[in-house]
Amino acid sequence: MKQKRLSKQFILLRVLAALLGFIPLIMIPPLIMAAALGEEEMIRAFAFPLLGIIAAALPCFCSLRKKKLNLNARDGFMLVFLTWALASLIGAIPFWRAGLSFSDALFESACTFATTGGTTVSDLEALPRALHLWRSLAHWFGGIGIVLIAVAFMPLLGVGGFQLIKAEVPGPEKEKITPKVAVTAKLLCTAYGILSLTLFGLYLAGGMGLFDALCHSLTTMASGGASTRNAGLATFDSPFIDGVSTVFMLLAGLNFNLYYRLLQGKFRDIWNNTEARAYFAIFIIAAAVITLSLIPVYGSAAGALRYAAYQTASILSTTGTAITGYEAWPGVAQMVLFGLMFVGGCSGSTAGGVKVIRHVVLWKQMGNELRRVIYPRGVFSVQLNKRVGRKDVVYGVAGFFLLYIVVIAAVTLITAAAGVDLFSSLSAALSITGNVGAGFGAVGPTGNYGGFPDHIKWLFSFVMIAGRLELWTVCILFNPAYWRK
Repeated sequence: MKQKRLSKQFILLRVLAALLGFIPLIMIPPLIMAAALGEEEMIRAFAFPLLGIIAAALPCFCSLRKKKLNLNARDGFMLVFLTWALASLIGAIPFWRAGLSFSDALFESACTFATTGGTTVSDLEALPRALHLWRSLAHWFGGIGIVLIAVAFMPLLGVGGFQLIKAEVPGPEKEKITPKVAVTAKLLCTAYGILSLTLFGLYLAGGMGLFDALCHSLTTMASGGASTRNAGLATFDSPFIDGVSTVFMLLAGLNFNLYYRLLQGKFRDIWNNTEARAYFAIFIIAAAVITLSLIPVYGSAAGALRYAAYQTASILSTTGTAITGYEAWPGVAQMVLFGLMFVGGCSGSTAGGVKVIRHVVLWKQMGNELRRVIYPRGVFSVQLNKRVGRKDVVYGVAGFFLLYIVVIAAVTLITAAAGVDLFSSLSAALSITGNVGAGFGAVGPTGNYGGFPDHIKWLFSFVMIAGRLELWTVCILFNPAYWRK
């Protein structure tokens, strides 16, 4: 039995190495750019980890190719967490070689893969261009999910991939849009790629340079929001670019399964999707309230709508970028934005946060409980997409909400204990746990995370990864029952 367990652990380590073998794919373009621009330090920063990973991953890939492996849920949780954690550690090397402290480098790397729009760098424009490309590509891969991309090619390894997708894809329910999980993953990746290319073309049409358009299209579709410019998209001062970005931030926050339904012509399924309707309703209501409060500030409804719609989409989709100093806005507008940090995008999207579907489930359950007071013998259920939902989903959502609040409270207390003011601590905890990036106070549109103590940056890095993996995937590893036979 012990020998069998050791054999299983060895196989899982080889699967992990094979999963991490996809990271060199992201490092090749920055390495080529560094060589073309003569950025010698960046050449070494990408070449050494790239060669090291290939040397470790290639034998593992070849040894697993002819073996049929079935992963259970326990294996999936561990593999997904280790993939994201090790990817963040490996991804920190280029930032570290660029002159950042290792704590800052790890934070930046965790931000990229977890698609959190935060940074510790005050002068982004001083960073090497190859590092900007790495940052953007890592955002893009993190958006669709390193594991999801890997699962698309899992048949080459003989590994059942649905357990990995269950552990990595955000949302209370995981749906196979096709019978084969690898086909599902490829379809989602294809939709992601098409949207990214479309956004890239629109940014070029709006007057962006080639490099800026490439980097911003990658990070916008990833709901990450990293920029090559200190002022972000505000640098370009273009209503067209702001409008395009607003639309695609919202699209990135939609469940990607809906794009497959769109290609199938199943428009009724899209219209009946409860979460999508709630998502757009939240956006419209929030943007309208903020717009009305901003008309006296900007002097016109058009100007107010431009900034209100952008900032609403940015926070709701957890992209976390800003094109204006929203902390100077009226209190009503700030309160709406702060509330949106608790919401997040749709399940099955690149967005972080609690997810709209969970809010919908709790809202409907609250209505059921009110009706039960009036009709004690009544039978009530939560309906999603015009179908009766499973009751265990309600329990799971309630448990997730409690866990989410506990994590935010713990991170807030630890951060405040390090000497950070309470409001900034709460804002940072919300932003980091929900993978938003931007916030209020010290992490507002004019601030960053550079002033936090090193041990808090390590904490934030861990929480970002946990938040990106929906908390359960990571927290379950700390449950003693997980380690029992």
